[in-house]
Order: sequence, then structure tokens, then C-alpha cells
Amino acid sequence: MYCNKCGNQNIAYFGKDKFNQYYCRKCIEFNGLSAQKAIKENKIYTLSLNYSLSPKQNELSNAIKKSFSSNKNCLVYAVCGAGKTELVYETILYALNNQKQVGFCVPRKDVVIELEPRIKVAFKEAKVISVYGEHSEVLTGDIILLTTHQLYRYNDYFDLLIIDEADAFPYKNNFVLNHFFKKAIKGNYVMLSATPLEQNIKEIVQNCDTYLTLMTRYHNHPLIVPKVIINPFLLKMYLFYYLYKYKKSGFPVLIFVPTIEEVETMYKSISIFFKKGNYVHSKKIDRDKIINDFKKGKYQYLVTSSVLERGVTIKNLQVIVYKADDTIYDSSALIQISGRVGRKIDAWNGQVIFLCQKNNSSITDALIKIKEANSYV
Repeated sequence: MYCNKCGNQNIAYFGKDKFNQYYCRKCIEFNGLSAQKAIKENKIYTLSLNYSLSPKQNELSNAIKKSFSSNKNCLVYAVCGAGKTELVYETILYALNNQKQVGFCVPRKDVVIELEPRIKVAFKEAKVISVYGEHSEVLTGDIILLTTHQLYRYNDYFDLLIIDEADAFPYKNNFVLNHFFKKAIKGNYVMLSATPLEQNIKEIVQNCDTYLTLMTRYHNHPLIVPKVIINPFLLKMYLFYYLYKYKKSGFPVLIFVPTIEEVETMYKSISIFFKKGNYVHSKKIDRDKIINDFKKGKYQYLVTSSVLERGVTIKNLQVIVYKADDTIYDSSALIQISGRVGRKIDAWNGQVIFLCQKNNSSITDALIKIKEANSYV
């Protein structure tokens, strides 16, 4: 038994429908239209940037383009705030001007939504589309931004497929989504990550492909090292203390809590004393609007699940992780959450507070890796 769509060979996941035809339970939810191959126009595309890349960014940008033009896959390990997206712009431009089909995929739709205006500004002549769960009416364009869930529509489709945050849920260790990614590649891929998986590094090295690192942020200031506060009984008191401190300074704050239920109960508790706030999680229907309003300054704080651990850049942002020792936070998640702070060139400082009942290996490992990256500054 073999599923042509997702590669499943486990007979336990096969069933028969009322017509006595086999179907695969692993990928039964992926049943939408497939994208038609687009006819590529022979036109000139340009790259529009109103800022310059750092010398190190330029070096890696050229190396990525060289790798792609040599038909090699590429893995870029770049710390949070290094400007990973900008590193692939020249490669995208090269692909477009050679009539190649470009895709840029990420595990979560929030990041797709964040990317779209940036890519449209950078590539003004290109048709840039976004494809995610409830947004899949248009499937073809010059640059297709999509979630990894939507890759099943694009079999043997992309000459250049960029994947960011391959270590993130729900793509990480997901057999079906990983299979969709591999099947979607017609040419080569570029993988970007601030916390790459060992298996991805091993695969690149074994195949003699390109492995690049960028251990400094584009503004050359260090990553923010989290402050760890361990107290089994007074976590909420510390949370309120730091919220009051940031309220006085006017800084925006993200408060991460482990579960959806705790997001809602925590917000109810906080909102009694701090009025200018809201909450988001993966099941919040209007979360896109809430996040956008937060960026505009309508709210000073958001209580959030891990849905905002990646893809968020806000000036002067401060971060509090409540119950940072919860098992839901591995070291990669804690590094990504910490990486939300200090990303702007004119606001490179800030605070990350880990509130926990005890220390654990994830917290320790995250601190070690952040400090190790800072040794390159």
C-alpha cells in the first residue's frame, strides 16, 4: 500500500469508501484544487529596497544565489533578527528573471500575512499571492506565499521553494507536510531557520549542498539574554510588576502563556487592572485584526499562546513568558520568543522575562545558545 499524495505506507491508515475504493486517512483533509502551471512572462523584474544590507548579509545573499544557480539546495542558519527574509531577495530576483516559479512557505498563516506586504513592496512588478486555509481562491502567481499545509496543491511545481521556520509546529516532524514539501520542489529549495533541526543540517551536509550561517543581527547589537525569575508561589506578582513597569514606559508587551485556556483566564485576571489589552490564540476568530491593532498601538499588551512566537517585529517590544518551564516550551521556542525583542535598528534593546517555578534543560539550553550567538558580535 502506498499513498501517491502523502507517501504513507502504513496499512493501518488506509480504509475503503462506499465504492470499495481505498483512501488514506493521513491526508484525507487535503482535498482542494491543485494549482495549474502558470505561463511565465518574459519580462524584467526589479528589486526595490529602501535600505541597504549589511556586508555580512550581502555576502550570504550572494552565496545563496550562487547555490541556487548551481542547482544546489541551501540551509541558512541565521539568528533571530538577522534579516533572514532579505537574504533570499536576490535569489528570488534571479529566479524571476529566468522565468522560474517561486514559492515561499511557512508553517503558520500569521507569518504569510506578515510577509505579503513586504514582498509586494520589494517586487513591485511581480504578481504576489498568498494561499492559506480560508484564502485559496487564487493559486497562481509569480511569487506564491503559502502555508506548508497548502503545498499539496503544488506537485512538482516550484523551481525555487523557500521554507522558513521548518522547525516550527505544525510542520516540524510532520510526515505528511514534509512529504508535500519534497513533492512540491521541481528545482531546489532554500531553508531558513534561527533554530535548525539537526536532521536538516545532516541532510544538507550529506548531499554536499550549501550550509551557511549568520550569527549576528543586521544592526550588530547582541540578542537579548532573558532574565530568569524562579519562584513557585509569586509568578503572577512578578508578572503584574513588570506589566506596571512597561505601562509607565509606554512599551508594548507580549505575555506568553502555555495553553489556550490559560490565555483566556490570564487575560481576564490582567484586564481587571490593565485595561488597554487583548488576547490571541490559534482559535481566536478575529486574531488577525487584533494583532494588526496591537502593531498600530491600539493595545499596549497582548496575552498570547505560542501563535506569536515567530514572525513578529514591533518597535520597543518587551516579552514576558509566564511558566517558561512548561513542557510546551522547548529551547527552540524560547529562543524564538526571545528573538521578538530588540529587532529594530533604532530600538535594539529591551527585556525578555522568563517567569518559572523551576529551571529546566530547555531554559538552560536556550540561554547557552543565545549567549553563544552573542559571542560573534
